[in-house]
Amino acid sequence: MTDSKTIQHDEEQHLSKVLGPIHIWALGVGIVLVGEFMGWNFTVAKGGSLGAIIACWIIALLYIALVMINTEIGSVIPEAGGQYAMAKYLLGPLAAFNVGLMLVFEYVMLEAADALVVGAILQSINPAIQSLPYVILTLLLLTYFNYRGVYATLTLNFFITAIALVTIFVLLFSTHFHVPSQSILRLGELTNGLPYGWVGVIAALQFAIWFFLGIEGTALAAEECRSTARSLPMGTLIGMVTLLVGATVTWFVCSGLVEAGTLGGSVYPLYEAALATKMSGVIVVMFVGTILACMASANGCINDASRAWFAMSRDTLIPGAFSAVHPKYKTPYRAILFLLPISLAFGFTGLLDQVITFSILSALLVYLFMGYMMFKFRRMYPMGAIERGYVAPWHPLPAIVLLVLTLTTLTGMYFGYWVNLLAGLLFYSLASLWFTLHRYKFVDTQAFLKAGATRWPRPRGY
Repeated sequence: MTDSKTIQHDEEQHLSKVLGPIHIWALGVGIVLVGEFMGWNFTVAKGGSLGAIIACWIIALLYIALVMINTEIGSVIPEAGGQYAMAKYLLGPLAAFNVGLMLVFEYVMLEAADALVVGAILQSINPAIQSLPYVILTLLLLTYFNYRGVYATLTLNFFITAIALVTIFVLLFSTHFHVPSQSILRLGELTNGLPYGWVGVIAALQFAIWFFLGIEGTALAAEECRSTARSLPMGTLIGMVTLLVGATVTWFVCSGLVEAGTLGGSVYPLYEAALATKMSGVIVVMFVGTILACMASANGCINDASRAWFAMSRDTLIPGAFSAVHPKYKTPYRAILFLLPISLAFGFTGLLDQVITFSILSALLVYLFMGYMMFKFRRMYPMGAIERGYVAPWHPLPAIVLLVLTLTTLTGMYFGYWVNLLAGLLFYSLASLWFTLHRYKFVDTQAFLKAGATRWPRPRGY
């Protein structure tokens, strides 16, 4: 006889299927767009002006490969957790625990960075302003939005992301770049080429990731899509095109308005570029754009981090209390609330570059898992063995590109942040040890095997 309590429990843990392609676009682009308002410009300090745009295009290849892989595997796994859910089915509990934890810290750290920039830009208006209250207020407000429901949250994200994107083009056209005789851009005068050669380009890769970091988070909303096979590929791929155009425009306008030395250390490069125009209207527009981009990013990060934490709890990798779904709003409210003080704690540090570095490291480690998982996925489920909503072309080239560029970027990170790199690896090693010795005995491994068997046909060779 069927256990009615088990059925009721499964229904209580189910998230609402309410999202369409525009919400997926808003989630992916919303998280990432802030990287065009801050963070990417550290590439100029590492690799020079020319090294920055070269690094941007190289990292774009990494993310194109990642998006193709994520979209293929994610389109057949309509579950919250994204890359965590993929690791659960393809790699097992220990790897899934690590991927889930890395996703949580990637987005929690990025959320804290967004709030820090909001505080910094407000403080730039008046040095007497205390930024910390605004950091706290921003995170509290966005956590409340996420608590109340994903549909309203990502609909809001769509509008504020679209407005923030438009402000970049307002800045571009204010320079009259299309009329050479009237243009105020001074690329030749303000840029500095490749001062550190190709080693500088490799070192710059770490911060070029900021142009695209988080677009892979669209996969974490798969369970809440009305049609995963349609919404996930469409929203993600259009989002990637949006970011490629925005990244190139951002580099172009900032490099033509701000001297390379200043640009390489700015907390808010696009706002700095707006100040250089000395046009009050453009400055106000870019101020609004920067604030909205930070809010859209933090909003999406709360969504993604909570889904990863919720999915891990639902699968018993962490205590089950976090798998509760709000009876009215259908959100993983306990996961949302639990992660708030963690983000606040990192916001209290005020160490923007350190917070960004740990977020980037966590993401890069997930990408290594994704490259390996694509090989395993295609081996276990060759073409024709299972229905796919999207097929990544040219396999295995995307997986090879992803692995090679991720390892190259980690090498570049070692040049300037080797202590952070080793500390991060130590942290995840200790977390793995804790999971193996203390938590693994509570994991329902049969549930893992049963879920995979019911979702997919029996894999080849098993």
